[in-house]
Amino acid sequence: MAITAQEVNKLRQMTGAGMMDCKKALTEAEGDFEKAVDILRKKGQKVSASRADRETKEGVVVTKVSDNNTTGIILSLTCETDFVAKNEEFGSFANNILSLAVENNATSKEEILALPYDDITVGEKITEMTGKIGEKIDISHFEIVKGEAVTPYIHSNGKLGVLVALTNANGSDVEEAGKDVAMQIAAMNPVAVDKDGVDSTTVEREIEVGKDQARQEGKPEEMLEKIAMGKLQKFYKENTLLSQSFVKDNSKTIAQYLDSVSKGLTVKEFKRISIG
Repeated sequence: MAITAQEVNKLRQMTGAGMMDCKKALTEAEGDFEKAVDILRKKGQKVSASRADRETKEGVVVTKVSDNNTTGIILSLTCETDFVAKNEEFGSFANNILSLAVENNATSKEEILALPYDDITVGEKITEMTGKIGEKIDISHFEIVKGEAVTPYIHSNGKLGVLVALTNANGSDVEEAGKDVAMQIAAMNPVAVDKDGVDSTTVEREIEVGKDQARQEGKPEEMLEKIAMGKLQKFYKENTLLSQSFVKDNSKTIAQYLDSVSKGLTVKEFKRISIG
């Protein structure tokens, strides 16, 4: 049967798919719009499956904080190329997914994928978008942060985001301090809030590296443990947030800076997501 340009345009507006894809789908569906939409989705599923092994090294990071600033969510939607990542529709899609996650109190990627999006699920919409764009799309990270005062930060390129939760604000306005610390986390990439948050595997590795370095320097075997522990303390200072020198004023550590803002103010937790 003959498919008119108006019908093709109508399906294109419904699905966002390309003109030729819409024409082929309508022809195959003999003009039935619902069947044509299903055909386009199935094409998306095939494209998605064929690109399952592709790496998604581009994308956007988005954040949302509750009205009372006590809960924050950070999510990354990734794709294959920077061209797609910078597309306005792609960014809007990431924010729509984030809003759905917040509205439905989702706590995992699996829960997000199962949420309704228009007449389908988020997971099916991602498949549909994959078919339309021709690139693998994935929710690569999803994290929730809770605390007395949660502050978000998105770096200017949109590929790096941070959520930091402060505690012991004691009624003080800590918004600026939160932004300062979030930017510190973005720039310095600490492994934990303090030394107690560093996992045991990392600690053991640093000790072994310290011993090996000292051994290669010809230090006596009985001194290796002591030297390694000294190097571990240096590792803590450089790589745990509260012990790091404050980027804006390196005469203070982050712990000292926060205490100067409000006595006892400190960081409860943080999440940092970077794409690429």
